[in-house]
Amino acid sequence: MLSIEREIYLDIVAQALDEFPLECCGLLAGDPATGRVVRYYRCRNAAESSRVYTVDAKDQLRATRAADDDGLEIIGVLHSHTHTPPYPSPTDVAQAPDPTWHYAIVSLAHGEASLRSYRIVDGAVTEEPVVVGPAGG
Repeated sequence: MLSIEREIYLDIVAQALDEFPLECCGLLAGDPATGRVVRYYRCRNAAESSRVYTVDAKDQLRATRAADDDGLEIIGVLHSHTHTPPYPSPTDVAQAPDPTWHYAIVSLAHGEASLRSYRIVDGAVTEEPVVVGPAGG
């Protein structure tokens, strides 16, 4: 399960809208044991594309260091789909770097943001529940 504080969820949706029509991306930090996200690090989409994303390497390093400083771990990645449902594309699956990560996707395809999350292990995609709640919840 992926648990996201409401303020973080709102920041994710705002970033997706701000960067539309390009895909946005960012890193999720929190507790790997619980899947609770307590920080979201916006990252630049180095691909600058409406169809694919690449987390900027400098942003990834900055986020990893900030998470370490706060005693957190990077537990996943988030990106947006601008015109398709929130399901991993074949490219998303092929580029999934860590089988322990959560792969969250926010879609803007139907006029309202829709967030879903997956685990991707050896090419197999499994959806997991997403809970958006209050801070500390």
